[in-house]
Parts: sequence; C-alpha cells; structure tokens
Amino acid sequence: MRIKRGIALSLLAALCLFNYIRNDMPDQDPYMITDYSRLHPVKVERIIEGREEEQLIRIVREAAASGHSISIAGQRHSQGGHTYYKDGIVVDMTHYNKVLSVDTQARKIRVQAGATWEDVQDAVNPYGLAVKTMQSQNIFTVGGSISINAHGRDIRNGSLIKSVESFRLLKADGQVIQVSRTENADLFLLALGGYGLFGLILDVTLTLTEDEVYKVTTDAVRVDEYSRYFASSVKANPDVHMHIARISIAPDHFLDEMYAINYTVDKEAELSRYSKLVTREPWVIPTKLMFHLNRSSDWGKNVFWELQRYYFSGQQQKLISRNNAMRSESAFMEYREAGYNDLLQEYFIPVDRFAGFVESMKTVLRKEDMNLLNITVRYVNRDQEAVLSYAKEDMFALVCLFQTPLSAQGQQKAKQGVQAILDQVLKHGGTYYLPYASYPSMEQFHASYPRHKEFWAKKLEYDPNGLFMNYFYEQYH
Repeated sequence: MRIKRGIALSLLAALCLFNYIRNDMPDQDPYMITDYSRLHPVKVERIIEGREEEQLIRIVREAAASGHSISIAGQRHSQGGHTYYKDGIVVDMTHYNKVLSVDTQARKIRVQAGATWEDVQDAVNPYGLAVKTMQSQNIFTVGGSISINAHGRDIRNGSLIKSVESFRLLKADGQVIQVSRTENADLFLLALGGYGLFGLILDVTLTLTEDEVYKVTTDAVRVDEYSRYFASSVKANPDVHMHIARISIAPDHFLDEMYAINYTVDKEAELSRYSKLVTREPWVIPTKLMFHLNRSSDWGKNVFWELQRYYFSGQQQKLISRNNAMRSESAFMEYREAGYNDLLQEYFIPVDRFAGFVESMKTVLRKEDMNLLNITVRYVNRDQEAVLSYAKEDMFALVCLFQTPLSAQGQQKAKQGVQAILDQVLKHGGTYYLPYASYPSMEQFHASYPRHKEFWAKKLEYDPNGLFMNYFYEQYH
C-alpha cells in the first residue's frame, strides 16, 4: 500500500513539475502594468525609477503641471491596484534604497523608502539589533510596508506604526516636510496606512529592538480551543515574543485542526552562535511542487497538511535568532499559471470570537466552493492610531490564500464568495485588510473603516487635484 501511494505521489509530483515549467510564466502584455494580482492590467504613461531626491521632486512638479497622476510602487505585492493608475506615471522606488544611518545607542535606523527589510536586517544584525515589526517575509520595501501599516509575528510591539518614529514626505505641491507624532502630526496618521495617497515617502526613521535567540516549539490545538490556548500559553508568558499558527484546510480536518508555533526567548543561548543571517531558501522547488498538490486536489490538500504537521513537529526546541525568524520562506509560494492566480484576503477577528467566526466561515466556504489553499493566523494588538486602522481591539488576523481564475466569470464568483465571508466577519465584530484584491463592497468598506469620511476629506485637503492616484482611491472614494 505504501509503495502504491509513493508511486502515485511521485507521478503527481512529476505532473506538477511539468505544469510548473509550462505555466509558471507571466501572461501579461509587457507594455501594460499590473500588480501581483494580475487582475487589472492597464497602460500607463511611463514608469520612472526613483533614484535621487531632486529627481523625485522634479517628477512631482512636472506631473502636477502636465496633469498626469502619480502612483507609487515598491515590490508591487499589493493586489488591489494600489500602485498604478491608467495613463499615469508610476514611480518605482525600489532603486531609492540606501541605508542612511544606524544609531546603535538610540536603537534607530534611517533608510530610504525603497530599502527592503532584508537591507534593514543586514545593516542592524552586526550590532545585535533587530526590527520590532514587519511582515513574515523580508522582501518588501519599508515605504510599502508603512503605507499599508503592516503587522507580523511579533505579539508585543503592535503594528508597524508603533515602531515608526518619523519620515520625510514629498507632498503634491512639491514640498518636502518632516512628519512625526509632534511635527505635521496630522499626516503621520494619514500617510501611515494611507496607500500612497498623501505623498511620496522619501525616508523613514524606525526604532529597533535587541536581536535575541528563541526556542521554537509547536503545539497541536483545535480551533475551538485556540483562543483559550493563546491567552493562557502564549500571551500570559512574557518570554513568548513571537507567534504564528495555521489552520487545516485539508478536507479530512477542514477548519478544525491547527498547529501553533511559539518563539520563546532562550536566555541561556549565546546570540553569536545563531546570529548569522540565512540568505538562501532551502528546498524551494520540492516545496513549490508540494504546494501545487495543495492547489490541485482534495487528496493533495490532505497530504500537504500531514507533511506540514510532520515537519513542524520535528522542529521542537530548534533555536533561531529573531532576525532569522523574521525572514521566512516565500519563494515556494510564487505562482504564475496562465489564467489563474493565488490571491490573499485577510480578516481581523476579536480574540474571543475566533471559533465562532471560523465555524461560520466553514459554512460559507463549502457553499461557495472556493479553493482555499492556506490560512495563517497572527495576533494583532489593539491599535487605533492610524485613521485607517484595522485592529479596533486585540484581534486574530486570518490570512487566507485562495486560488482564483482570472476570467470575468471566475472573478465574479470570487467576489461573491469573499463578500459572503465578509458578512460573517462583520457579524463577529471584525474588519478586513485593505492591500488585497478589492472584492469587498462599498458598504463593507464603510463598516470596517468608520473613519473613511475623515480620510477622504483629508485627501482632498492635502491633494485637491488628485495628483497621487490609484485604483483603491477610485473604487472606494
């Protein structure tokens, strides 16, 4: 029986490899621009690589004079048209990426907005310092991350706005200003989580924390037990500094089983033994193929879940530095099959309503027949500082990955399913995250972001001619 199963697995893996080689290619017109979603390619006036401050000032002033709009792009991993607009100018900030200073005594770093989190980690790691908050992967730009007010695995430092001390902003009138909680404070709360609509962020000053060594442990837990488990075993232990969990999407254990990964400070471990930064992702192709099994069939989903559980149960007591824990694998999830894509949605649910929401989500997913590939769970501290804040209380973030057809019919079906899930999110006192495909309705946006009128009014005040433009603004304003 095991031999037959192994042969079947090998054949399916070979089929997936053939499919990957044949289809894992961009399928868009090179003269068009889009983002990670590939949902809405449009022709733009031009793409300009930002390289110098004076050049960026000149671009803004010339665009204002000519009547062109400006959109700001980093790695373009947002999925709702946040980084481009038809017939406009796209400013690619990825070349504006210098590390300007590291203050080891004050634990601060100042970087240009196009620097990635990998650049930040490379700069601070030799000094025994680390980032407080960022996404689980370090491939994104700092400017892009603060424009969406990102969050990650850290459960003690809040969302990214908490570690931003200040930034310099190039406004629509061509002026550069310093922005902080005490200087032009209005714009601090608007541009952080403002999706590039209030100006071009030039450079950012971030506060840092100490690098440290964690002992990694994994616990199996059921969905209906998770809130209690988190309160008693994770949040109540001050030495647990980072946490992430995953919910089974395998049909045999659909939205019932979970495993939780905790990062507990090991006070006896010597940082120097673990601080060398990992620069390569191991086993990308095999893991990519296994994840494609997850896309392809219910059987593949069951196999992939069992492999995950087996792998992470074998990671018990592993030691890892904070900087390495905050640069996890991402290449294996890259996907470019013609006519399909993997798209994210993210829901924030109050901690005590987690199990009830997951149960209601299960009903919706079965009814709508959506191809759910993964659910990752993170904890987000209450944070109402930014105008477009998403964590109105302590919440669990459920990051959901769906495979969706790119056809009009497929997108309509995906939109219907997402809106049905969001109805349950709102019933359970939750909200959703804005960087992803714009499936939510106007009513769902208003319910999730009650300060939207203030946000749009301030946009008109600071940018009355709509110089900074994207599809998020067009759809929800």
